[in-house]
Amino acid sequence: MYDVLSGMRILELSAFIAAPLAGLTLSQLGADVIRVDPEGGGMDYKRWPLSDDGTSLYWAGLNKGKRSVALDLKHENGRDTFRDILSAPGEDGGILLTNLTGPAWLSYDELRKVRPNLIMVSLTGHNDGNAAVDYTVNCAVGIPMATGYATPDKPVNNMLPAWDAIAGMTLAMAILAAERHRRKTGEGQHVTLALSDVAYALVSNLGYASEAEAMERDRPAIGNHMYGALGHNLSTKDDRQVMFVVLTERHWQALLKVTNTADAMAEIANKRGLDLSSDAGRYEARDDIIVELTKWSKTQTLAEVGPVFDEARLLWGPYQTFQQMVHEDPRATLENPMFDQIDQDGVGRVLASGSPLNFIGKDRQKVRPASRVGADTDAVLNDVLGK
Repeated sequence: MYDVLSGMRILELSAFIAAPLAGLTLSQLGADVIRVDPEGGGMDYKRWPLSDDGTSLYWAGLNKGKRSVALDLKHENGRDTFRDILSAPGEDGGILLTNLTGPAWLSYDELRKVRPNLIMVSLTGHNDGNAAVDYTVNCAVGIPMATGYATPDKPVNNMLPAWDAIAGMTLAMAILAAERHRRKTGEGQHVTLALSDVAYALVSNLGYASEAEAMERDRPAIGNHMYGALGHNLSTKDDRQVMFVVLTERHWQALLKVTNTADAMAEIANKRGLDLSSDAGRYEARDDIIVELTKWSKTQTLAEVGPVFDEARLLWGPYQTFQQMVHEDPRATLENPMFDQIDQDGVGRVLASGSPLNFIGKDRQKVRPASRVGADTDAVLNDVLGK
């Protein structure tokens, strides 16, 4: 078992997605992540989806492998215990991950009084201190206006909490960077990250913001078409859908060969006066191209399309419901070494993912279920404080 972060102790005071995901990411690499909640659970403890007995599958998924401590932080005794755990000696301790804002006692300046080399990583909503969540950030950065076939009065939200997920990975990176800084200098650090900055940074890095500013144009909402290249869904004979993407000339030629559409594409090129050997030409002719490709795909079942596309080394994937994914996709089974079967309290025996990182020559850490809130309080107090 490769626990590259073994010995690192992180106190997590969090809720919802981003900060818990950061803690999960580091826990799956061997860190001892201790999540602190009030007795009975915090504000996200019963968030949907729920199992038949009311256990949050969402909460269990984001808190696998962490130790759970229940403390009443509204009272001084609970705060004292929190500070004691945070300030416990050892070069690998003294790390706090949080996305909660609170009273003065929870500030960096106050907490570093008990641990001068404290590392504190904090997630906020906006960098001006105002509150935000993924959905209220996503709407502001243009994504819903370019999703689906959105019109100004009908934006389309993406159900994936992408900014929370990216923020979670960024928070985990911040902890590792701050811990390296402390090892080199002996100094602690308070790292802050605004959720909206995560979104604004990425749309800037991907050129979306520059396109709007320098080119004076907005990204169009074009459904499932890939912007600036050829990519779209195709219907199969058995009423399934597959997504394909063409990124290179080799992909294009292989696609023409397996679909037997070279002559039809030559006609489109001549009729439209476009060079279909280029991304720009294929993008301009995308609707006509999809019509011809669909004539072929409608003669094939999904089971027939897959092997043909795989053999040609094309970029493709089937559209699947969550149930189809867990029941039909071999990549989402125990055939994938990232997964284990765990017995999750309140849920039953389920497939659960570990870290997607694979260190060559090292066994992955076994996936551990999430604890019930407060289940590890006594063990943590004994291990960390000797109580």
